Amino acid sequence: MADGILGHPFRRLFWSPPIFREWSGSPALMDWLESPTAHIFKFNVPGYNKEDIKVQIQDGNIMHIKGEGIKEESHTKDTVWHVAERGTGKAEFSREIELPENVKIEQIKAQVENGVLTIVAPKDSTPKPSKVRNVNITSKL
Repeated sequence: MADGILGHPFRRLFWSPPIFREWSGSPALMDWLESPTAHIFKFNVPGYNKEDIKVQIQDGNIMHIKGEGIKEESHTKDTVWHVAERGTGKAEFSREIELPENVKIEQIKAQVENGVLTIVAPKDSTPKPSKVRNVNITSKL
């Protein structure tokens, strides 16, 4: 919402710690834990296997998690549904998380086991160089 009004550069001024977004209807509930050495993300993804899930890092530090491809079994025309709470057809989810600046993007690992997607994002313990840059001032441009 604020990205459209304030734009991407101002996002961190208003959301700290990093933001995360969920598309409505997403079944992938998330836990985000932080240890001294890593950020650990756990998602409920029952019924999904590793081929059904895609994890990507875009725009430098935005982690996209997307699951698709599960279909319920089809039923014959003479089947009568009494209750359909679980839904039918294709189930999808999508999550977007802005990773902290101290994450080693190239060392992120993920695994799916027993209906849980675990993503481990190791922390970079080396101090970041200062983002302050001096600009020389001259009398002419």
